[in-house]
Amino acid sequence: MIDASLILEGGGMRGIYTAGVLDFFMDNEMLFSKVYGVSAGSCHAVSYLSGQKGRAFRISTEYLGDSRYCSVKSLLTTGDLFGVQMCYDLIPNELDPYDYDAFSRYKGDFYAVVTNCRNGCAEYLPVKDMRHDITAIRASSSLPLMSKMVEYHGQKYLDGGIADSIPIEKSIADGNLKNIVVLTREKGYRKKRTSATPIMALRYITRPNLVRATDTRHLRYNHALDTIETLEEQGKIVVIRPSAKPNIGRTEKNLEKLKALYEVGYNDAKAKYEEIMKYVNA
Repeated sequence: MIDASLILEGGGMRGIYTAGVLDFFMDNEMLFSKVYGVSAGSCHAVSYLSGQKGRAFRISTEYLGDSRYCSVKSLLTTGDLFGVQMCYDLIPNELDPYDYDAFSRYKGDFYAVVTNCRNGCAEYLPVKDMRHDITAIRASSSLPLMSKMVEYHGQKYLDGGIADSIPIEKSIADGNLKNIVVLTREKGYRKKRTSATPIMALRYITRPNLVRATDTRHLRYNHALDTIETLEEQGKIVVIRPSAKPNIGRTEKNLEKLKALYEVGYNDAKAKYEEIMKYVNA
């Protein structure tokens, strides 16, 4: 096991890029001692930590035409764009079985980043038992306006990307001296302020801190990117990011585009292999 932290950004279906990166890691037996997953990053991390190469890609692509997986119908009938029963029960337990025992043998620490709907702050939920803690993965991936709040251990949560999209500062604060960051946006990208604040304010009228966190998300996101780029220039972290601008949407269903981005992720990780190994062994 490599004594370093792996930080996985979200980004909806752009996360297929991360699936490619993680499959390269599995091909080269690169298992990290700490993993922080945000939203789609947390979803793909679970197959990586169980050693199931190709599973994250399959799950992202094989059910695109199934309304139970991701559809407006699911959103209107269940309150969740991504069907909860399909994604967190039927797929892992029947359609593409998850290796719960393999995950339990992982000796490192895995955290799913979530946003507390009461105070709008990030929390980093430890995931130890996937049969139970899959709810934390679901919470980390529940987009505002597109998902119901997820109750877990007495608190209500939504997507971790609202409060902490790229938890590099959290990882450093936790004492991790080596950090590998996987981004799903190209170099130079900066997030703009959301235009959805008025809708958020109506939808979450009793959750002003959540609305405020969403409205200021771009500030935290861009600050994290500035921090990452500074550390990268200083040789203190290694960053894997798309070598070309991803040409897919958050809920992309074009299979060819998804396949292409997966391949970019795999090849970008391959191109960084020697740098990563030199960095973690220094």
